[in-house]
Formats: sequence, C-alpha cells, structure tokens
Amino acid sequence: MTQDELKKQCAKAALEYVKDVPVVGVGTGSTVNFFIEMLADRKADFEGAVSSSEGTTQRLKELGIPVLDLNNVGEVEVYIDGADEVDPRKMLVKGGGGALTREKIIASASKKFVCIADQTKLVDVLGSFPLPIEVLPMSRSYVAREMVKLGGQPVWRENFITDNGNVILDVHNLEITNAIEMEKTINDITGVVTNGLFAMRPADLVLVGKGDVVEVME
Repeated sequence: MTQDELKKQCAKAALEYVKDVPVVGVGTGSTVNFFIEMLADRKADFEGAVSSSEGTTQRLKELGIPVLDLNNVGEVEVYIDGADEVDPRKMLVKGGGGALTREKIIASASKKFVCIADQTKLVDVLGSFPLPIEVLPMSRSYVAREMVKLGGQPVWRENFITDNGNVILDVHNLEITNAIEMEKTINDITGVVTNGLFAMRPADLVLVGKGDVVEVME
C-alpha cells in the first residue's frame, strides 16, 4: 500500500471513535484531511467540530461541518489528530504543519485523544523529526541560543507565521529520552509559546496503518 493508502486506512478506523459523540476535536495534517473527508458523510450525527487550525476550519466549513469555539463547548469527548513521530509510550512529536499550540490545547481539553498515523511515524526514541517550537517573534534568537545549550540545532522556519501570529523554530539533533522533562524544560524558556512534544498529554490510543491491518496501540 502507498503511504496515502495507509493514511486513509487509519483515518477510516478513527470513525469508530466518533460514534454518539456530540462534538469532535479535529486536528491538522495530511492524515487528518482524509478523516475530514470521511467525517463529512456523518455530519448529521454530531453538532460540530472544534478545529485546531485555520486550514482545518476552512476544510470543515467547505464540507458543511459546523465549526465550534472551544470556549463554548467545554470538554471535547474525542480529539482526532495525526503525528510526526510516535514512540512506544504513545508520546508524540507534532507541529510539522505549524499548528502545535492549538493542537495541544484541544488535546488537553479532550477526554480521549486518538492519534492516527501510518507505520512510518513509529520510532523507538523521539527526536529524528525536528522538534517544532512556537515562539514569540522577538524571542526567536534568544530561544534558539537556549536550545543550542540543550544540545539541539535550531533552524528558523522562514516565511512561515503560525495562526497565532508567531514563528517556528525546528530543532534538529535532539535525542529525546525523557520527553516529559524535555517538554517542561523547553516550555519554561521565556518567549516559548509551546513545543511540539506531546508527552505530558500523550495520545490515549494510536491507530497505526500497517497495510492489511490497523494496529491499535493502547
């Protein structure tokens, strides 16, 4: 199967987790886009979706799915999103698309976080994929220097502005053996909005497209 076919496979499996759910949290990315297309066929079964990015909001609206403000719905039953890396403890690296802050907010506000990913995203140790960090523009150089002290090689994602009006540093060469500690340490750097480690709030389960089957990591 192609990578797109694997993505469609796990996106379809995620539909089982949104049955009888009034509000669905919807993430951002190529795998989630397949999920959104499939979700449109069931839009009569739920009230609407909470979106993690302007791009996802546009796709949902184009398919006639109501987009709700998280402030007005309170707790979200289920959040469906992808990942750039997934480790055996269901901890993730996210933010390749730059939506990490809103993704982290919705994941934290959700009862269940279902991650959908093809098998190429599975790793033993996080860090091969550059870790995205959303930072206030004036703090970019300072945060970059702090990340060098932590052993990383930060690269400014030029010509990219997040939906929140901030910039992204992609940090290479990190071997993240203690993801929770690393997540806290980076978030404590002044000027950091948040980073792409989903360790303090990992996925509750991961649906992994593996060709003939979708493996469920619980």
